[in-house]
Amino acid sequence: MTHEIELLAPAGSYEAFEAALGAGADAVYVGGPDFGARAYARNFTQEELIRAIHTAHIHGKKLYLTVNTLLKNRELKERLYDSLCPLYEEGLDAVIVQDLGVFQFIRNNFPELHLHASTQMTVTGPEGMKFLESQGATRVVAARELSLEELSAMHQASPIEIEAFIHGALCYSFSGQCLMSSMLGGRSGNRGRCAQPCRLPYQVRTPEAHHYKTQIDFCPLSLKDMCTLDLLPEIISAGVTSLKIEGRMKQPGYTAAVTGMYRKYLDILLNTCDPYHVTDQDRQYLLDIFSRGGSCQGYYRQSNGPSMMAFTNDKKSKGLPEALPSRKEPVSGTLILYPGAPAMLDISCRNAHVTATAEEVQFAKDQPMAEPRIRQQMEKLGNTPFIWNSLDIEMGDQIFIPIRVLNELRRNAIQLLEESLYSNQKRTVSGQIRYSTAKDAALSEKALKFRVSCETREQAAELCKNPEISGLYVYYDALKELINSGIYKEKELYLSLPYITRGRAPKGFFDTCRLWLSDGRLKGFLVRNLETYGMLKELGWQKYCILDSSMYTWNDEAIAFWESENILRNTLPYELNEKELRHRNNAGSEMILYGSTPLMLSAQCIRKNTQGCDCSEQSMVLKDRYDKEFCSICVCHPWKTGTTAKEKYCYNILYNSLPLGLLQESAKVQNLGIQDLRLNFTTESPAQAGKILQEFLDVYLHHKIPAERNYTKGHFKRGAE
Repeated sequence: MTHEIELLAPAGSYEAFEAALGAGADAVYVGGPDFGARAYARNFTQEELIRAIHTAHIHGKKLYLTVNTLLKNRELKERLYDSLCPLYEEGLDAVIVQDLGVFQFIRNNFPELHLHASTQMTVTGPEGMKFLESQGATRVVAARELSLEELSAMHQASPIEIEAFIHGALCYSFSGQCLMSSMLGGRSGNRGRCAQPCRLPYQVRTPEAHHYKTQIDFCPLSLKDMCTLDLLPEIISAGVTSLKIEGRMKQPGYTAAVTGMYRKYLDILLNTCDPYHVTDQDRQYLLDIFSRGGSCQGYYRQSNGPSMMAFTNDKKSKGLPEALPSRKEPVSGTLILYPGAPAMLDISCRNAHVTATAEEVQFAKDQPMAEPRIRQQMEKLGNTPFIWNSLDIEMGDQIFIPIRVLNELRRNAIQLLEESLYSNQKRTVSGQIRYSTAKDAALSEKALKFRVSCETREQAAELCKNPEISGLYVYYDALKELINSGIYKEKELYLSLPYITRGRAPKGFFDTCRLWLSDGRLKGFLVRNLETYGMLKELGWQKYCILDSSMYTWNDEAIAFWESENILRNTLPYELNEKELRHRNNAGSEMILYGSTPLMLSAQCIRKNTQGCDCSEQSMVLKDRYDKEFCSICVCHPWKTGTTAKEKYCYNILYNSLPLGLLQESAKVQNLGIQDLRLNFTTESPAQAGKILQEFLDVYLHHKIPAERNYTKGHFKRGAE
């Protein structure tokens, strides 16, 4: 192995943190009282975090803090600095970050703190990784859906570290791309409050079927947990630096058991020449301590499929260890006791060496102290993080020293040693808080611009006839038809790129785009992930990029980050309410007024898992316990070039049961300072789409009274927790 491998364990409590260290973790990731993506774990107090930093460094290990939620302006400006500053000063090793505004703020204010790009950033390939490397990330936590081949390609492309999940729960959606809990119950996964609606039962049918055939307790979105004990050699060979165990919500016994098992096999792999082999007994042990319908090896060797699905939410657990392991560092020492000289204890651990002294040793008036009695007292290390490796005692023949002095000497030496082991990683801050500035958000008198996003060529062909829209967002096949029709002379045309990008673009794809850009037929790109943004930046096309809502810009720091990239504009996130949007800098933003919100983007395929795969971009319908129906679209050809050949990587989009529709909120929307408005059309027929578009134009441009429609307001009124 050419690179050092780290075993990274979760801890939702201080007890679990100590258990992880005791079981052999090289690093532990924890959540504090703020900004962690497991808001319902016990998490750490600020005092416990500082204690954990010290303890980790005493043992020569690392502590990472999850700051992997999206932050609102007030949170970032009023709480983030004060929350991180004392931890930074005490030597926190790294933060795990989702929000690029948070990323930029930490980079500017805590320059020595390592930044790990969270799996919530949905990094799916080398271009996204290279982009984050250029921004100062030291590590990328890869999307859980990636194959060994994809991880290897990322490793070849960038020298920064790759962290990958090796054990624990699998989300049905790509992490960071799930709004289901947020939209249905107000508890946002992007805020660490996921209610896990993917674990609930849903009935499933094809669109043409009139009846649901699945059982009432069928859970089509519930995945088995992942166990990759057998794949460790391949994962490491792919270039993964950090092997991550999921489970901050789990008990300390679970943390200890799983960490200990992976420690055992990692040591076998790294330190012996024996053939790598996992016993059935050890494999079964991991299955016994926690199981949700069995286990799978994740996406490392397969892209999706029913064998990965639990189809149930029944959880089984047994055999968790009652006694938790603890870690003790071996120390060596020399105790010097001579009459008339101060008592002295010299003690060392790894690269730390300290000396403590106490009052003078006395001549014994009666019975001198024997060496066994002194040794017995000095070896009492109790609850300290140390254990004696060796203790030499140099002493005179006729000495006396009070037991209290020996205890004090031992305690002082241990305290000095602890401080020596963690104090060299302390830092200082400048004391000057730095905020980024974006362009002025003042209201403009410019006329409103309406654009439409179309999923189908038929929708685009119909909607481009409306003289009051400024432009269209369409996929490649529809864009080609519109360009050939000459409509680009009247409308701005933008190319919609895949929601999830894996692998390279089709051959010649960007060559054709370059021709279209050169003569103005193409105005730009709708970008939905870091991978495609990285591709476009590599071509020097940032100025043509419109970030979709999935490229989260919750706060002004994130807006400033993307402005410094010189993008064209961003899209308002779905999860901020009207009040929060008013306090956001909206000068360079576009707002979605209508459309079925994507609740989940998944590498799994409901149609394949329940009906079989035919690669025909069909849909499925899910019904929940409240009789709400959700449409799931199979995206078999993400680049939409018109090919019918089977592609390696596909995904599903699960849409909300009701479309978002801000038809009644015209005045409030226009007070947000936004001139660019968009309607997203997904499953509507061309005629339906045309009618809906006209209604919105009539209300927003011609001030007609809005009709009553069965739309959801999303978070415009309520907001997300």
